Amino acid sequence: MSSTILEMKAITKEFPGVKALDNVNLEVEKGEIHALVGENGAGKSTLMKVLSGVHPVGTYQGEIRFEDATCQFQSINESEAEGIVIIHQELALIPEMTIAENIFLGNEQKKAQFIDWKVTYKKAENLLKQVGMKIDPNDLIKHIGVGQQQLVEIAKALSKKVKLLILDEPTAALNETESRNLLSLLKTLKSEGITSIIITHKLKEVLSISDKVTILRDGKTIETLMNNDDLTENRIIQGMVGRDLTDLFPERNCKIGDITFEVEDWTIGHPQIANRKVVNEVNLNVKEGEIVGIAGLMGAGRTELMMSIFGRTYGKYIKGSIKIKGKERKISTVSEAIKHGIAYVSEDRKEYGLILNDSIKQNISLSNLKNIKNKITINNSEETKVANKYREKLNIKAPSIEQEVINLSGGNQQKVVLGKWIYTNPDILILDEPTRGIDVGAKNEIYKIMNELAEEGKSIIVVSSELPELIGLCDRIYTLSEGRITGEFPVQDVEQEKLMSYMTVEGSK
Repeated sequence: MSSTILEMKAITKEFPGVKALDNVNLEVEKGEIHALVGENGAGKSTLMKVLSGVHPVGTYQGEIRFEDATCQFQSINESEAEGIVIIHQELALIPEMTIAENIFLGNEQKKAQFIDWKVTYKKAENLLKQVGMKIDPNDLIKHIGVGQQQLVEIAKALSKKVKLLILDEPTAALNETESRNLLSLLKTLKSEGITSIIITHKLKEVLSISDKVTILRDGKTIETLMNNDDLTENRIIQGMVGRDLTDLFPERNCKIGDITFEVEDWTIGHPQIANRKVVNEVNLNVKEGEIVGIAGLMGAGRTELMMSIFGRTYGKYIKGSIKIKGKERKISTVSEAIKHGIAYVSEDRKEYGLILNDSIKQNISLSNLKNIKNKITINNSEETKVANKYREKLNIKAPSIEQEVINLSGGNQQKVVLGKWIYTNPDILILDEPTRGIDVGAKNEIYKIMNELAEEGKSIIVVSSELPELIGLCDRIYTLSEGRITGEFPVQDVEQEKLMSYMTVEGSK
């Protein structure tokens, strides 16, 4: 690389009760793709928010130099004016506006005092071509998928004459094809001289795309590694967690018993489109102490199936039955699902799993308030006792149980959701993408929790987009395609290629 484009020296950032960054150093060369990795809470996103002006000068200590000039950004607008653009994990697009309007939002193409729509749409069309999208700039954001929305965000960055592009977990919500296309685009942008910093927990992506890897741990810089033939996932993991994770998937010691949960001929219609079946005649079962996986591509109906089982929270019920320990149960509401021992950890913890501005304590007790009520009020001392119990049991890292959940890392937020549902003492636990967006260390902890629950005799259903995760965790795996079960396999008899072949067959077969 020809020269250094970015230097961050001795960056220290504190929040109340937490030192998020402690004397962090980062150096990035012009035209490279630089990966920033670490466990949840290591300080990656905070460091990038410092760089981009989200955390303005004066709220941190240390020095930032960009293109050999000292930077003291007061806002994100100031960093963007210098060519530093950050794309956050939660995309900042307005669903009801067009693609073109979103691309130039805050950067409107004006003619005198009015927006020049002809220029706006022409430039948007050119930017979309640059990121490989063949789509009408007049389309509304709400009518395109998450993968395409991610590309729109990059087009928006390019419209601001980006020199340094920061991407925070850009492929977290994308399928394999979309992820591959996005990473390919970053390589194309690199060839055009654009520097990128990518934050990701997907270490295969790190090895496939980055030139260098900087590892953060507990708010400190651990090391920067060159990505060469000697660099492996295990070497990166060792730096991230301070130890080798030789057994990412803990050994199973569960005694599998009788069938506890059965779904028969389960058929659910689309909530808006008449005569369209989203879940079609699904049959599955789970035994006591068993972990069963659901493998399917995005759009196969995985989440729709789980939500419809959990108190019919999705779609229109057409037919089918649920049996628990051999007895048919009518479960048409969430409260009935909880009453019959079913718990559901949603794939979107921020939207459906947590009240972000409430404390750890309030979130954990939320699903079982009747257990801690004192007549018509909440028994605060009992609520505190319960929250401390699950904080310790699940190793939730936070200054106290009064900490607002919004300030926790993704892995710790996920543990709070698990704690909330474990507190209901369920017999059947449905986990929808339980490790999405969390680091390898937190994944390992959650896998251990799942194993412990299975050892206690719980029946667990896991939905995951990561086939190695399903193979490493489960006793049996069902494949789902177009709303239908297309296969059922004992885990010892299955490989990724076999699962994928059954995940891609037509659901009607």
